[in-house]
Amino acid sequence: MAPLQVLEIFSTFLLVIFIQVYLGNAQNFIQSRAAYYPNSEEKGTETGACGFGTFGATINGGDVSAASDLYRDGLGCGACYQVRCTNSNYCSENGVNVVITDHGASDSTDFILSQRAFSRMAQTKDAAASLLSLGNVGIEYRRVSCSYPNKNITFKIDESSDNPYYLAFVIWYQQGKTDISAVQLCETQNFVCKLLDRTRGAVWTSSSPPKGQLQIRMLLSSDDGDEKWVIPLNNIPENWKAGETYDSGIQVD
Repeated sequence: MAPLQVLEIFSTFLLVIFIQVYLGNAQNFIQSRAAYYPNSEEKGTETGACGFGTFGATINGGDVSAASDLYRDGLGCGACYQVRCTNSNYCSENGVNVVITDHGASDSTDFILSQRAFSRMAQTKDAAASLLSLGNVGIEYRRVSCSYPNKNITFKIDESSDNPYYLAFVIWYQQGKTDISAVQLCETQNFVCKLLDRTRGAVWTSSSPPKGQLQIRMLLSSDDGDEKWVIPLNNIPENWKAGETYDSGIQVD
């Protein structure tokens, strides 16, 4: 075969691969609209429906969002999405990655972004000002993996907790593309476990927690139906306190 023919075949092969990758990426995105918190600080809200508190305003550098249908009765709390606006005059190619920390909708939107995240969809500061003046823009989005380098999954004991009568907590630094669909609370002597209730957002509760050290097990569920229980390396100490955080000792992909 002549060298020119080989080159033509190779070029055609590369073109086919490029088209497949391009179309594949394009098909992963879903068309929608997004607005932003108009009366908030640049970052997110500390009173989000997920129950993350101040953590929900500052996680991911403040690139956070409320979601409507994607909130999924709290199951969507902590999930990450790539969101990019579609106006080529203002919008960057990559957009911004946000974490769901709240529930809300505005004028057919799937996302209400923090002002910081909304601005970061733009190409420049001037373009960001133009986007903010529009208030509600066309976007496309897809779910992506959450990544928190050097951070383990962490349990934050809610301030409403009262040892040993009542335990409520949220889970910080949810990683990967999986949902935390169930949580078990286990006592660590006989390893008797019970399923907990998701009372609101990402808040898990027990009205009569076991005595002694506690182990919190999480069921991770993916979009393709795979499920697996994850067991932390570290237990919650017997003298756990409201407002404290406890490192699980693990990360998940």
